[in-house]
Amino acid sequence: MKKIVCLFAVLFLSALPASALAETCRISVSQFVEHPALDAVLKGFQDYMKEKGISVDYAVHNAQANMATATQIASQIMGEKPDLILSIATPTSQACAQAMKKSPHMQKTPFLFTAVTDPLAAGLVKDLTRPGGNITGVSDMLPVDKHMWMVKRFLPNMKRLGIMYNSGEANSKVTVDTIHKEGKKIDIDVTDATVFKSSEVYQAAKSLIGRVDAIFIPTDNTVVSALESAIKVCIQNKMPLFCADVNSVARGAVAAMGFDYYKHGYQTGAMAQRILEGADPAETPVETQKELQLHLNLRYANLMGVKVPKALLEMADKVYK
Repeated sequence: MKKIVCLFAVLFLSALPASALAETCRISVSQFVEHPALDAVLKGFQDYMKEKGISVDYAVHNAQANMATATQIASQIMGEKPDLILSIATPTSQACAQAMKKSPHMQKTPFLFTAVTDPLAAGLVKDLTRPGGNITGVSDMLPVDKHMWMVKRFLPNMKRLGIMYNSGEANSKVTVDTIHKEGKKIDIDVTDATVFKSSEVYQAAKSLIGRVDAIFIPTDNTVVSALESAIKVCIQNKMPLFCADVNSVARGAVAAMGFDYYKHGYQTGAMAQRILEGADPAETPVETQKELQLHLNLRYANLMGVKVPKALLEMADKVYK
């Protein structure tokens, strides 16, 4: 009888998901700044782990858009010796990667980045298909051509587009370079307004008034964290403001054709599970999020003096009124 009970117990336990048998894992998180898009990434990641029954002890750190703080956090994480590192956004990912180079005891610890536009340009991986080392993750590389298509649907005769970004953010520089190239293809003159900290966003937005027909904000952490400052300027001057992330539309951007960052974090969670269960980061390809959504804000479109085309209204995934 004892043999039968033992056999049953073995069969029952072996049928359980691997995560149900695992001990609590420790994950250290470094997030660059608090704003809805990056917050949604972390929420999506945590929800995935919870739904899959993976027990996690989190140490969550936020640099509040300060690079010096991000560097300090990276060093602190090396001392925490977690089972996995999760870094949200490019600046914190670069800081963690640099700290890891100085910490031999951490160079085999899995390190996942997420919400990073160009992992190659950021120096995080050498190859997107076979990253090598212990670093891989999920990229939010923008389909710039689709964003420009959306803006042109609102303003068919637009000739001048303003871009606001932090020139110190590697991901933003890559995106803006692509926007300049795309602008030349469709006969749009692109004008830059750069900032180094969120307190400069208001003046940067004002500097574009009278020089451009609309403003576009890429997935720039510094500018997005102070989005309301740019929105205020655009309302005062009837200037349409478009963004690259759908979370910003709820806050007052006219429209965005972008990623659902909650799903982005959820996808990163799935990668974390595979790696915690034994997948090698060196052989785990960097992933991107293919699915785009169109979000519109009718109230702010009216406040900024732009009419929403009926065709876009009909194809929108979400409309704020």
